[in-house]
Amino acid sequence: MDGVDKVDGKRRVGRRDQLLQRHGGYRSLKSFQLAQLVYDVTVRFCDRYIDKRSRTHDQMVQAARSGVQNIAEGSKASGTSKKSELKLTNVARASLEELRLDYEDFLRQRGLALWERTDPRRAELIDRRCTNVEEVAAWARDAHAKGLQNENIESVGVSTQSTQSTQSTPSTFPEIAANAALVLIAVACGLLDRQLAAQARAFENEGGFTERMYRRRVETRRNT
Repeated sequence: MDGVDKVDGKRRVGRRDQLLQRHGGYRSLKSFQLAQLVYDVTVRFCDRYIDKRSRTHDQMVQAARSGVQNIAEGSKASGTSKKSELKLTNVARASLEELRLDYEDFLRQRGLALWERTDPRRAELIDRRCTNVEEVAAWARDAHAKGLQNENIESVGVSTQSTQSTQSTPSTFPEIAANAALVLIAVACGLLDRQLAAQARAFENEGGFTERMYRRRVETRRNT
């Protein structure tokens, strides 16, 4: 294939050999939108539950920001360098993985529960399709209220002594907030994994900027 299309008897350069590939448009990427939500959630979480003077506060916020910024930079760089796009998208993925570990450490160090993948609250949050931090906060309040309601239902008809020894404690807001962030991070990482796979295929099929320049020069010589 020479990467040249014919239209109305004329020859034009196909998308494969366009020197500047379509790029940018990162704001429409689901991965970018979700990473941005993770960033906003993390800023609020850290301001509420992490000492602002600690390195952890700054590291978590910066890791979340790195996820957003590198998706955007990768998208902008894709016009001239698929290699840079892959590298920057991978940096975004790694930043979110670092952030995931920070949230897991927060839960572990405070003796709070890390929700199992089968926990119905995870699916409930995903189904909400939250687009901003206020919607996530509203879900957290609902999850906390539901936990209290379930505790009251379970305690009905049980003696005080038995209740004190067997009833479960409703999730605290820090536990709910940290697990909510982990759910959003997991979804964002899944999207980035698919994005990286697609970018790798595009690089294999279309090559980089230097390769496209070479093919353009060859095609130009053929037509002169």
